[in-house]
Amino acid sequence: MDLESDQVSQTQDFRQMLVDLAKHQDKLLFMQLYDYFSPRIKSFLVKKGASAELAEELVQETMLTVWKKAASYDPEKATASTWLFRIARNLWIDRLRKEKPDLLSPLSVYPETGYTPNMDVCDSGKIKSALDSLPLQQAQLVYKVYYEGKTHREIADDMGMPIGSVKSGLRLAFDKLRFRMGGES
Repeated sequence: MDLESDQVSQTQDFRQMLVDLAKHQDKLLFMQLYDYFSPRIKSFLVKKGASAELAEELVQETMLTVWKKAASYDPEKATASTWLFRIARNLWIDRLRKEKPDLLSPLSVYPETGYTPNMDVCDSGKIKSALDSLPLQQAQLVYKVYYEGKTHREIADDMGMPIGSVKSGLRLAFDKLRFRMGGES
């Protein structure tokens, strides 16, 4: 129970710190937020598939956005951590879109599927054809992984599916894509 009250207190403190940061542009408050959240955000981004260098760069962009846009934070709508991690996630997705990676490259982020595409055989027409051949739900799962950068849990919540169904649906989709793309297991 003591741990729970500490967590609630800390959540309230971070909310207040962001509100105060917006009002006063206090560098000390910013550094406290930075010191606490930057390693957590970096870890989050690495788990999403970013390299350590890219994750560090995105942490810097995230925290710069926090500094510039602290006034847009509404403590009634989100906790401080939710707001910061959403900024980081959105920057990660923007980076993926900007760099226009091959449609199948994020599949390596999901090693449990057992599929790592051979990029030499991939072209956009072949990829589109392979995706179009998937059942609608499987195509939606792949879309949410790639374009929206969502985790299995986020997809399950979005689609109202059990997480196990999301994982098995992705596995089936990747098996079909591997077959259509002419890849080997």
